[in-house]
Amino acid sequence: MTTSLAGKKVAILVADGFEQVEMTSPRDALIRAGALVEIVSPQDRHVRGWQHTEWGETFAVDRPVVAVEATDYDALVLPGGQMNPDLLRVNAKAVQLIREFHEAGKPIAAICHGPWLLVEAGLVDGLRLTSYPSIRTDVVNAGGQWQDAEVVEDDGIITSRNPDDLPAFNRATIVAIAGSQVPRDVGTTTAAGEPIEQAGASGAR
Repeated sequence: MTTSLAGKKVAILVADGFEQVEMTSPRDALIRAGALVEIVSPQDRHVRGWQHTEWGETFAVDRPVVAVEATDYDALVLPGGQMNPDLLRVNAKAVQLIREFHEAGKPIAAICHGPWLLVEAGLVDGLRLTSYPSIRTDVVNAGGQWQDAEVVEDDGIITSRNPDDLPAFNRATIVAIAGSQVPRDVGTTTAAGEPIEQAGASGAR
């Protein structure tokens, strides 16, 4: 039986350099399940993805992070990519938003380098989680109990290691959101961001 997220609203928090498939795959899975999904970013108009070794597509930002509160959504998704969380973890509003989601008991799903943001938000001490292997030491140093598994769930936080884990990550995220009973404030909504152009720049991850 298909899990329905009708009436649920999910934020995907990204900065330039997010691993593109780690945003588009959860976004599309959430939309298919009936959720309304919005891209939230420090950029106020457009944000660029990263595809393996080069720049990917450019996506419209639905809402700038400065205009967002955890009460606006039912859950939060944190894609990876190396540049993306590195930019977000020095953005005080982005880090505070992550804390607010957790304090409100709303699901947070982070994949690949995304758990760097959980570290920055002070959420991993005693938490069972996974991540891209290169940030395992950061997770452990912050008190996290790192596990080598395709998906780990603990205290409302879902984590996965890399794009290969996306099917399990998406399923776990949908189930967690469907089971969450935490209410949110009802407000106006806009359509989820779609690619608007092909970025021509290139760079190193």
